[in-house]
Amino acid sequence: MRKFFGTDGVRGRVGEFPMTPDFAMKLGWAAGQVLGAEGVKEVLIGKDTRASGYMLESALEAGFSAAGVNVALVGPLPTPGVAYLTSTFRADAGVVISASHNPFYDNGIKIFGQGGQKLSDAQEQEIERWLQVAIDGGMTCVSSEKLGKARRIDDAAGRYTEYCKANLPGHMSLNGLKIVVDSANGAGYRVGPAVFRELGAELISIHDTPNGLNINEYCGATAMQSLCDAVLAHQADMGIALDGDADRLMMVDHTGTVVDGDELLYLLAKDAKLAGYTGGVVGTQMSNLGLEQALNGLDIPFKRAKVGDRYVLEQLNATGWRLGGEGSGHLLSLDHASTGDAIIASLRVLTSLLAQKATLFDAKQGMHKLPQTLINVRYTAKAGHDPLDNPAVRQAVMQVEQKLGQTGRVLLRKSGTEPLIRVMVEAVDAGQAQSSAQQIADAFS
Repeated sequence: MRKFFGTDGVRGRVGEFPMTPDFAMKLGWAAGQVLGAEGVKEVLIGKDTRASGYMLESALEAGFSAAGVNVALVGPLPTPGVAYLTSTFRADAGVVISASHNPFYDNGIKIFGQGGQKLSDAQEQEIERWLQVAIDGGMTCVSSEKLGKARRIDDAAGRYTEYCKANLPGHMSLNGLKIVVDSANGAGYRVGPAVFRELGAELISIHDTPNGLNINEYCGATAMQSLCDAVLAHQADMGIALDGDADRLMMVDHTGTVVDGDELLYLLAKDAKLAGYTGGVVGTQMSNLGLEQALNGLDIPFKRAKVGDRYVLEQLNATGWRLGGEGSGHLLSLDHASTGDAIIASLRVLTSLLAQKATLFDAKQGMHKLPQTLINVRYTAKAGHDPLDNPAVRQAVMQVEQKLGQTGRVLLRKSGTEPLIRVMVEAVDAGQAQSSAQQIADAFS
């Protein structure tokens, strides 16, 4: 069991353990011990736009340097950009300082291995072993001549912008399309608008003025209302929403309706099938049943992984398939990126729409989502007590499942980053989904 790493790195409230400068330094040192033993000589560090990123960046730099590992600093850049540049700058590993879709007062640290791949569970466990050594006072420092050196890379954003643009086929252009881009005041605030503007779109850019405190604040892929309003106000063809570190994608069609990750994954899979793709698609336990039904209608195999894009990636690697994702907008197209990349995924969707001469509204009609209600229930962690073992909760789940029969489903799971229970219910009727989810959520009190 991992003590510090969740489903997407180490994350927490800034100033509270583990998101303190002392912990970050020790984490950098521990990662340096493990990665250095694997031959890593340089680590590339990027971050999103949170004010706390400067503090954590400096602490990580000190830790890696003490372990004898060099550091290349790229500044604010999307998580997938760091993964991509890790390989193109010939760095041996990458680190992203970001809490993704969380508020500004949270932050996190994600580590990538060679080729921009997320670390394996075994690597994370070994880092945790060394981290405990450091916490117990066993952190050491290499001799002065072996200390890691640091350098800043000034053209990282430009390189990543060009890489993204290359994902729209050369014979295509976004000329004639009016697109609203919501950068969530996050890591994609420069790259995102630049990509679509330089590819020819008439661009309206919103939430692109980060101040260190406004990341994800009523904007981005987790708060879609302002983008929906902007699409309608500007009579745009579509809207594109990034999250804080630009690895999640949500879109809005010309009617102001949100198109989520499940629907976008369906569009990508349908397009891939037309292009000769013979593999399947990996979703998660939270993927809408409508996605599975729509893919079955296209004769595309579908599997569910645990929630978290790392587990989707594991299933893709195990099956040899190339497409996967989550309803939250983490989309994996391994022929185009090694990790979830909101900008590249949106360009893949645009490529499909341009080829079909279709609107986003029309293209999504082949999939019909079941109404899905998700309620987050916060709990207080107690040793030896699992909130999912509560008899009242079990009874509520049994009652709901009996009512739904084969027409819906119930899923309860713990968040990997916060003390939350995710209560999800799908049903044919939206009212039934809502009332059933509330019945289960109320049983936790």
